[in-house]
Amino acid sequence: MRQQSNKGNERRLRPDNIQSWTIAEDGTLLETAIKILSDHTPTKVKSMLRHNQFAVNHVPHTQFDFPVAAGDLFSVNFDRSFVVFDNRRVKLVYEDEHILVINKGYGLLSMGTDHIKDGTAYSIMREYVKAHDPKAQVFIVHRLDRDTSGLMMIAKTREAKDVMQHNWSNMVINRKYVAVVEGIMENREGVVKSYLAENSQFEVYSTDNPEKGQLAITRYKTITTGNGYSLVEYELDTGRKNQIRVHSKDMGHPIVGDRKYGAKTSPIHRLALHAMTLRFVHPITRKEMNFSTPIPTNFAKLTHYKTSGKNIDAPTAANDID
Repeated sequence: MRQQSNKGNERRLRPDNIQSWTIAEDGTLLETAIKILSDHTPTKVKSMLRHNQFAVNHVPHTQFDFPVAAGDLFSVNFDRSFVVFDNRRVKLVYEDEHILVINKGYGLLSMGTDHIKDGTAYSIMREYVKAHDPKAQVFIVHRLDRDTSGLMMIAKTREAKDVMQHNWSNMVINRKYVAVVEGIMENREGVVKSYLAENSQFEVYSTDNPEKGQLAITRYKTITTGNGYSLVEYELDTGRKNQIRVHSKDMGHPIVGDRKYGAKTSPIHRLALHAMTLRFVHPITRKEMNFSTPIPTNFAKLTHYKTSGKNIDAPTAANDID
């Protein structure tokens, strides 16, 4: 959550009048604002909403029917607008003093390499926090493949990073992905188990030899089939590099657009893999955090699946390229 600079240094020297409340019951943003700001007229509250003066869990919102839940933090900037984080390849889903949750667009590296330093999820979020505090830092806790879109958690403090990384298997309750694979799945659901190793060309492959690879377990369930494709939900018991991509290939149904692992088609010109659900224990507060996104629209269109899209929208770069 950032305050917009209208008068340069004068503003930075004069703190905004921001007050926060814990929301008591489920509802919409406007309903909640009217109840909490009972000394304001409904017209004034609606004006403040339009002027981006409300935030939920540190993320500003202007949508009157944005859903809020009991226990969420509702904040009001009584002086001026909050600045909405705006990046076409990353959507900010949640922020507090310790963590960020983002929805990463496809084609975006999680973090830099020896040759690429800028234009990554890490560098974008680092620039965002440093705009408010030059001493601020961000830390990558886990990664998504460059061409996989979806939910990532990033730490804002070293303590949060260390707690998550040292207790990953206990802190992460559930991770679900959705993908479109080639062909019609013979078994609508099941479990794939193998040991994953990597060759000199950085290609991951399955082996039955536990001495050559790391154990990987993937659970899958077919959502729908159509047009020669299957829309599949994956749940990870382990989080190995390229795990879903390799196990999809092993089943004889590579992920659409995944030439590296056997795909023959790429109708939406991207890897059709999206991190849809991320559920974990907050590293500092120990509160259970649960985030979910809709199935990307171009995934659903491939199999003629009708999606409600009621949850967090994916960034344009992740959803709308055909």
